[in-house]
Amino acid sequence: MTREAGRAGTLVLVPNTLDFGSEEPAPLIASLPEAVLQRAAALKHWVVEDAKTARAFLKRVGAHAALSAPLQSLSILELPRAAKGAGSAVPDGTWSALLEPALAGHDIGLLSEAGLPAVADPGAALVTRAHAQGLTVEPLPGASALMLALAASGLNGQQFAFVGYLPIKDEARAARIRELDAASRRKGLTQIAIETPYRNAALLHALLQHLSPSTRLCVACAIGWPQGWCRMRRVSQWRGSPPAISDKLPAVFLFQAE
Repeated sequence: MTREAGRAGTLVLVPNTLDFGSEEPAPLIASLPEAVLQRAAALKHWVVEDAKTARAFLKRVGAHAALSAPLQSLSILELPRAAKGAGSAVPDGTWSALLEPALAGHDIGLLSEAGLPAVADPGAALVTRAHAQGLTVEPLPGASALMLALAASGLNGQQFAFVGYLPIKDEARAARIRELDAASRRKGLTQIAIETPYRNAALLHALLQHLSPSTRLCVACAIGWPQGWCRMRRVSQWRGSPPAISDKLPAVFLFQAE
């Protein structure tokens, strides 16, 4: 969609499905409202994590709502990543360049690999830049694995914190887990963490080893996938019968100390 002459476009946060990488993904309409598919189909400018998977997503969208232009003619740019190393950052000018179509009056879609853009996602930096440039940001409704896992956990949904990835090294990870467990007990909040799938088992082992026995721990694996599951037990119970967790599927780990 193009705005009226002289009007800036909008940064549209387009939700993706949660089954990224699945060999048998569920029908798109089962995850996203029809209005979201129609809005996505109308966009000609995109900023995405990965162009290849974004084209696959848009091809699925096109099966439900006609794209406004042939897929190969859409502008699809990838989000920049900061180079590794202390103090490295993406220059402000790079973010601004991605928003140039909006300044010229065109709406831009922001797409994550899975779930909601800018939530546990590098797209947040582009949203920040859009606000700084006075652009309208329009979030479209869709699923977030973090919120689905929280809702299904039975843990405190009134006070919670997403703590992201925990340290990889054993000593640092153990210290961080104990710190989060203590903070959860003091404040009564739910802590939410994620991990790269191939390290799922290692994180689960560390949580069972370093959380207090009375802490309630929920493991939500492949939420949004046909084979997804979510189970909550006290750590003392999990220790006697830990769940088998895939090293290929995304997982969310939630815990609340008492």
